[in-house]
Amino acid sequence: MTDPELLRARALTALTAARARTGVLTSSVDDHELTSQHSPLMSPLVWDLAHIGNQEEQWLLRAVAGQDAIRPEIDSLYDAFEHPRATRPSLPLLAPAEARRYAADVRGRALDVLERTPLRGGPLMDAAFAFGMIAQHEQQHDETMLITHQLRSGPAALTAPQPPPGTTEGLPAEVLVPGGPFTMGTSTEPWALDNERPAHQRILPAFHLDTTPVTCGAYLSFIEDGGYREERWWDPAGWAMVREHELTAPLFWRQEGGQWLRRRFGVTEPVPLGEPVLHVSWYEADAYARWAGRRLPTEAEWEKAARHDPVSGRSRRYPWGDADPSPAHANLGQRHLRPAAAGAYPEGRSPAGIRQLIGDVWEWTASDFLPYPGFVAFPYREYSEVFFGPEHKVLRGGAFSVDEVACRGTFRNWDLPVRRQIFAGFRTARDAT
Repeated sequence: MTDPELLRARALTALTAARARTGVLTSSVDDHELTSQHSPLMSPLVWDLAHIGNQEEQWLLRAVAGQDAIRPEIDSLYDAFEHPRATRPSLPLLAPAEARRYAADVRGRALDVLERTPLRGGPLMDAAFAFGMIAQHEQQHDETMLITHQLRSGPAALTAPQPPPGTTEGLPAEVLVPGGPFTMGTSTEPWALDNERPAHQRILPAFHLDTTPVTCGAYLSFIEDGGYREERWWDPAGWAMVREHELTAPLFWRQEGGQWLRRRFGVTEPVPLGEPVLHVSWYEADAYARWAGRRLPTEAEWEKAARHDPVSGRSRRYPWGDADPSPAHANLGQRHLRPAAAGAYPEGRSPAGIRQLIGDVWEWTASDFLPYPGFVAFPYREYSEVFFGPEHKVLRGGAFSVDEVACRGTFRNWDLPVRRQIFAGFRTARDAT
């Protein structure tokens, strides 16, 4: 897409959708809940709200338009690297009404900049990259706020329709992905972030990959077989985590009267056996895979399964092709407040017939978060580069909590292997020989 007016329209649509979602997440609870810290793992919702506005001001008003700072005194309050999440409630944060006014003021000015700025003349402006980056940033914080909603106690504050049905009947348990070369990453996706770049060739041996993510029912078999009591399945650090926190099941699960229940956005319900398992750490995913006699796929294997078209030899944007996601392709954008059952979204399948590679649950991979060959940090080191290393594991594919603007076949997420509050599940793989 190179037409300036089409780029402008795309950017406006993405920014508007992100702000509408931010409004839902912050208007569904009262001011007390906005300013409370519902978990030391997360910021107060009001911090996220003002941080969204501050990042937009810094990049669209100051960096792109060259305008003077509106509220320079708050920059340090909303610097994610300066203040850990656990300490943010003690900061002199903007009150909810003031945070809303600030974010709205910034947005109004940003839209003026979008309307009159030529979308060319440098990497921040080419293809409206800066606007796409800010839309993605806001949607990522919307996902963070949705996690906070899941962690909060009390009755449900959010509602959404149920996802479409799905079934694994007639589907093979796994699919063979042939060996050979494929193109990983991108050099052409206009709003791809630095860690997705550049495109490069990878050669992989053949492997088998689960047709769908691992379900709650399959994971329950691991639990009932003593999975959380058997050290042999666990990475040493994972086993230490299990013992320290006395883990027996995924986060938000509990057993009551012989039945497994889970809490989901303020509602307690039976664990849905046919739904992809959610809220498991990398260590739990890795232990399950070992118990099942399998392993987690590498990041390269995941991307080849999701993007490689064996007929043309090219890498697609998405498993189904190059078209933007639709509600028929994937469970994205908080359209539903849960994953769809395994086997859903047949129109979103890959050329090999693999389902739900995009949407529903983030999928843990075996890989550490590392740069691609030729990586260049842009537009700042703190987006990706400072996180590279063995401390973080890569997740791919997005979840129901992710908007399409921040989800594509090349998109890379990462987190610490202990994280359980994120909307993460997994699928397993095995060597073909």
